[in-house]
Amino acid sequence: MSEKTYLEAELIGSMQPGEKIIYISHSPAETAQIAQAAARTAKSGDVFCLDGDLGAGKTFFSQAFGAALGITEPIVSPTFTIVSEYDGGRLPMYHFDVYRIEEIEEMDEIGFEEYVYGAGVTLIEWACRIEEILPVHRYAVNLTRSNPQNDSERRIEICRY
Repeated sequence: MSEKTYLEAELIGSMQPGEKIIYISHSPAETAQIAQAAARTAKSGDVFCLDGDLGAGKTFFSQAFGAALGITEPIVSPTFTIVSEYDGGRLPMYHFDVYRIEEIEEMDEIGFEEYVYGAGVTLIEWACRIEEILPVHRYAVNLTRSNPQNDSERRIEICRY
């Protein structure tokens, strides 16, 4: 598997289940272009599971994704509310941050399945914390810092399940 550049980000839309693509982003602008390419190809019912260390760019990815959908309101990490809903774009966007989830049952209480199987696209930060309830069909997006000399460089691995 070869690493792709942000210029090849449109490949996200043609991914098949079981396929993995690795992008190397050298700047926030390139990371945004990868997120925007994912948003352009997103359809109702798609779920993007975002994982990575603190500060890896999960919320930034979500903001660029939402902007590409046409969402104009500010997109912030819903750390304390767990989920934020955004309308007004090409698709509704449901943005989860499950970092503070302690018991998986908390997800039932907020109507997780209604969001994930609803009419919009779902982005879940810290998705690894709720892996046992994630839908079978999803995109796993793992963001990591890849260059100690360039704090803006990211390795973005996208797998389609």
